[in-house]
Amino acid sequence: MGHPILKRGSLLVMAVLLVLAVAIFAGVRYGLMLMIGLGFGLALEGLRFGFAGPWRAMILRRDPSGLLAQLLAIGVVATVALPLIDASGGELVGAEAPVGWAMVGGAFVFGVAMQIVLGCGSGTLVNAGSGNPVGLLALPFFAIGSFAGAYHLLDWTALGALPIVRFTGWSGVAITLTALAGLAFFFLRQADPEHRRIPRRYLVAALVIAALAIANLAVAGQPWGVVYGLGLWAAKGATAAGMDLSGSSFWAASDSIARVQSSLLTDYTSLTNIGIMTGAFLVASWRSGGLSQGMPRLPLRAWFATIVAGFLLGYSSRLAFGCNVGAFFSGISTGSLHGWVWFIAAFIGSIQGVRLRPLLGLEARA
Repeated sequence: MGHPILKRGSLLVMAVLLVLAVAIFAGVRYGLMLMIGLGFGLALEGLRFGFAGPWRAMILRRDPSGLLAQLLAIGVVATVALPLIDASGGELVGAEAPVGWAMVGGAFVFGVAMQIVLGCGSGTLVNAGSGNPVGLLALPFFAIGSFAGAYHLLDWTALGALPIVRFTGWSGVAITLTALAGLAFFFLRQADPEHRRIPRRYLVAALVIAALAIANLAVAGQPWGVVYGLGLWAAKGATAAGMDLSGSSFWAASDSIARVQSSLLTDYTSLTNIGIMTGAFLVASWRSGGLSQGMPRLPLRAWFATIVAGFLLGYSSRLAFGCNVGAFFSGISTGSLHGWVWFIAAFIGSIQGVRLRPLLGLEARA
């Protein structure tokens, strides 16, 4: 085995070369998006910051510290993003979506499924990138589910939805920050006294993630997202296998056709997803223990549950117009009402998902 410092240096050089290659062959903006994705992966894995874990901590131990850090990050992004979008003249867009039956149901199911695999969209990418066997198994089924959910999306939205409601400009900032403060106060009231402070690493992670999310918006012209990119990967695989996508109003749309036919290196969401996995891989490789070792000792029903939950993560998140990143984080931080409704439905679902884990044999350790 090589010297650890040389190994880490080689990995870093490879990451830099990857970014440069994308910038040269696809364009500088796409290289920047990959670099932003790398930053997300480094921060999420390096600072052990995520979404599913902190929600689980609040449900089981009344520890809201990670959840409060998420709200802090959302508030920082909202303070910058809402006025920026308002002044951009349409060059920047928010994560807007309507509140409807399919959206609420999808968010609830997503909350259940993400606690079963202990990973949301970004969490599944991080887990897979760091070598976690559950994450590696869930990820391809997440992509297939995202593709299938998008395939049927318009059928589900036909069940009924309200018009899009969005809070804009500085008034939107005031409304969003007030609501975030109220939500933080609610969780603090439920917390055990020893868990009422946010650990320093969470504060650092929240600020880093917020800065990267703002950069994502500025460079891509759209908020940070995860789910669409995964569905696009499956759509490319389906077309390569000879599947005709003309039966889907979503995938047959001109914009979708263009993306399926274009290189992944020109899709912003795919680039940040690839960056997240690569960043998580780098951090896991740098650690003394290296990548996740060995296969967890789980019963067969746990592995089957992982496959089903992975598919449901993708399918339900398309109906819900995003996951913790695209709907909760980006939805709220760019002023969309659906982000708030998504959070409520997904958190209730997470409570049920936490209860299901022991029944599915997923509490065993490697």
